[in-house]
Amino acid sequence: MTTKPKLLIIDGMALLFRSFFASAAMGHFIRLADGTPTNGAQGFVRHVLTAQSIMKPTHMAVCWDMGAHTFRNDLFDGYKANRPAPPEEMLPQFDMAKNLAQQIGWKNFGVQGMEADDLIGSMITKWQNEADITVISGDKDLLQLLRPSTEIAFTKKGYTEYDIYTHARFHEEYRIEPAQFAQVKAFMGDTSDGYPGVKGIGPKQALTLIQTYGSIDNILASLAELKPGQRTKIQENIKMLQLSYELATIQTDVPIEADFTSLVLPNYQAQTFKTIEESGYTLIAKHARSLYSV
Repeated sequence: MTTKPKLLIIDGMALLFRSFFASAAMGHFIRLADGTPTNGAQGFVRHVLTAQSIMKPTHMAVCWDMGAHTFRNDLFDGYKANRPAPPEEMLPQFDMAKNLAQQIGWKNFGVQGMEADDLIGSMITKWQNEADITVISGDKDLLQLLRPSTEIAFTKKGYTEYDIYTHARFHEEYRIEPAQFAQVKAFMGDTSDGYPGVKGIGPKQALTLIQTYGSIDNILASLAELKPGQRTKIQENIKMLQLSYELATIQTDVPIEADFTSLVLPNYQAQTFKTIEESGYTLIAKHARSLYSV
């Protein structure tokens, strides 16, 4: 019996932001000779190198947002409107992180108008039968993408601790299918993404409704069975409920312009990290040597 390849999908945006804020809080911007801050980009690379050493994938993809405007902003003006702009020190580090990833031999993905989540969802759909898949992120929205062959490793502490959700664990905790999770989100809304859902219906009620009726359509067809207060809240917010469902649903059909073979991880060469070190990214080179003896 042949072992399935193991694909590691990295939510690049999640790890870059996490690395930036973890060190920026202490004023550690780790600048290049010209003053350019590197803390987020170097932290991102170190995190991925460590994850690779723990999870031992055969293939890897790194997914990125391509700018702040996506199709969800066209659907709803308020989508992510309350999020502050990235700090000035972070601005040069988006391209820096992508360039470093490419230099090391990791394959970057980004599609204009789509979020990293949509690329992750589409990769899972495309390659779920070819590989066992692990996604690293901090975004609970990704729970809707769980499959028997896919797990989500949520960042927890440092570079080494994760809260790992499998399809079986999700089913046990939520008592619904992962694909139904976006319908729960549609009722409860998401303050960080800026869509309200149905005002007055929180996470517990939202989950109970989907556990009981299975879908938004079934709930709308059964409004007469609900308590008067709950029924009124839903009736007054049907359009926002349906819009929130559209916003919460991760796309799984974005064309991924790559063959699976192009995601094979390289054998790291000492020269790669020597060049990176000579460019001023000393923490990455040191970390790579400690993990991979390059």
